[in-house]
Amino acid sequence: MVTSDVSACGVDYPDVTLVVQVGLPADREQYIHRLGRTGRRGKEGQGILLLAPWEEFFLATAKDLPIGKAPVPSVDLDTKKKVERALSNVEMKNKEAAYQAWLGYYNSNKKVGKDKYRLVELVNEFSRCMGLDSPPAIPKLVLGKMGLKNIPGLRSK
Repeated sequence: MVTSDVSACGVDYPDVTLVVQVGLPADREQYIHRLGRTGRRGKEGQGILLLAPWEEFFLATAKDLPIGKAPVPSVDLDTKKKVERALSNVEMKNKEAAYQAWLGYYNSNKKVGKDKYRLVELVNEFSRCMGLDSPPAIPKLVLGKMGLKNIPGLRSK
């Protein structure tokens, strides 16, 4: 099952045995709450947390939890091509929305969003990973609300 945090609120999913969290949780409590979707009613369950290298600071907030760090697997050329092909089928409006949502989410994180210039480097790398030649433009009003007006590397419209 794949779901968002919205469905985690007060909904019980029986027999979930694995929770995969992609990206930085907002905080320790959110991480634990997400894990609570698995291993219910005395059943076994496990979680996997996928973090980018610049998100690994989160692990310091969960030192007391049984979290093991696995090596990053290498990606073979065939898998890379499949991912690129799949991304080429994603509509531009969805990539633009993902870019803006990514920027807003990480901008609100006190550790990641503290250095606005580094934040822009990271979000623009995200846009390249989605197969975009240049980062999407974001409405000036939105950039203003995020406190990101006139930050080099961001395009406005």
